Amino acid sequence: MDEKRFYITTTLPYVNAKPHIGHALEFVRADSIARYKALTGYKVLLNTGTDEHGLKIYQKAKEEGKDVQAYVDENAEHFKKLTQLLGMATDTENITFNFSRTTDEKHSEAAQKFWTICDEKGLIEKRTYKGLYCVGDEMFITEKDLVNGRCPNHQNQDPIEIEEENYFFKASAFTERLLEEYETNPGFILPQARLNEMKSLLEKNGLEDFSISRVKEKMPWGVPVPGDENHVMYVWFDALVNYIVAAGWPDDLESFEKWGKMTQYCGKDNTRQQTAMWQSMLLAAGLPLSERIVVNGFVTADGGIKMSKSLGNVVDPVELIEEYGTDAFRYYVLREIHPHEDSPFTIERFKEAYNANLVNGLGNLVSRVMKMSEDFGAQYTQEQIDEVIERVEEDVFELDRIYRGGIEEYNLMKAMDEVWKEIQRTDEYIQQTMPFKMVKENEKKAQDDVYTCVLALIKIAHMLRPMMPETAEKIFKTIRENKKPEEALFPRK
Repeated sequence: MDEKRFYITTTLPYVNAKPHIGHALEFVRADSIARYKALTGYKVLLNTGTDEHGLKIYQKAKEEGKDVQAYVDENAEHFKKLTQLLGMATDTENITFNFSRTTDEKHSEAAQKFWTICDEKGLIEKRTYKGLYCVGDEMFITEKDLVNGRCPNHQNQDPIEIEEENYFFKASAFTERLLEEYETNPGFILPQARLNEMKSLLEKNGLEDFSISRVKEKMPWGVPVPGDENHVMYVWFDALVNYIVAAGWPDDLESFEKWGKMTQYCGKDNTRQQTAMWQSMLLAAGLPLSERIVVNGFVTADGGIKMSKSLGNVVDPVELIEEYGTDAFRYYVLREIHPHEDSPFTIERFKEAYNANLVNGLGNLVSRVMKMSEDFGAQYTQEQIDEVIERVEEDVFELDRIYRGGIEEYNLMKAMDEVWKEIQRTDEYIQQTMPFKMVKENEKKAQDDVYTCVLALIKIAHMLRPMMPETAEKIFKTIRENKKPEEALFPRK
């Protein structure tokens, strides 16, 4: 029987500033999906890393008076630290975790190989171009793209006018093939609204050729263009190749073929780049299209304003994690932030959710149940409880269709809601049966009721394993020891 494999990648965060909540959200979602797949029998490749070329980075390094390589080295470490703080799966029996940087020599060589393949097929040509350029998006934009005279994604900065000779990629050759994919594969882009958006865009305007180089004299920080020392690669053309490099291309094609098509997460401001530009590049190189592209909404500040580095309104996820813990943060971004639409974030909202749903909800339930189990509950051997845990694990992922459906639909909020319904049902069961009173009248009945609650905790812990792995293991530990946790799962703040 062939081994089941699953490959998922985040976008590569741009290292012109420290990480923000949007980056952390994408990391956690991809990690949760990877963990679920591993728990259900897949060998998983989880990829992330950092995007380190382009004009924004070059300008920022010069502003700070730093060597560009030293600048990206410093900022890349911030993102690597964040993956560790978030508990992103390191290499395990079933998960291979990959963190790569686009300044790595391996990546640069692969990007040049990809360029050469496209060039040899006649899909790259040099043209003189004059137009507006958004430094924030690292993209040329047209007059029809502008909102109030500026890029819709970067309303705080004017686009600049550029006239220069660049290499262009003939993406227009792949309009019909992509439209066919949009039409025949309704799950190709999630949510459906983003698929419809891209389908409408390509039907109306077609896929436009795009510039894939910059003049080295003006912007020297990038992967050299093969055969032309005067140009470096456009950051998007270079960075996107990382997704296939992580899976083994071009050095280990056997590994690349085993991992198959990739599932991608991206932000909604990257929809066109990931679902059209990148897919046309894959077609040009004769490589498989992505399996699925999952589009996140924005995390917004007060008033629905996009939270972004360029606007200076970001919240540092590292500070939140250090104050409240990894799983508290994972809980919030998975359950309190919509999987696809914009969602507001404030510290006050975070604290409210933390106290209501973690301290008073899950944490209190575990303490109550295990205090009763320790004091008068049915005694069970280690072997007995291990057998129950193993059985429940199989049942949860197979029988809880709403929970499983939420994860497989990349709607982790829906899956998390099912966990909290189970928490609520267990709370209600305790209120109905009141084993803490029943023990004085019918000890056996009270013990049976407590054991029912312990079984519910086992189910809850299993459901939390992909999303809140540390918490799940703490619950399993307290059950195996049959005692109330020495410390609260979530200390009151």
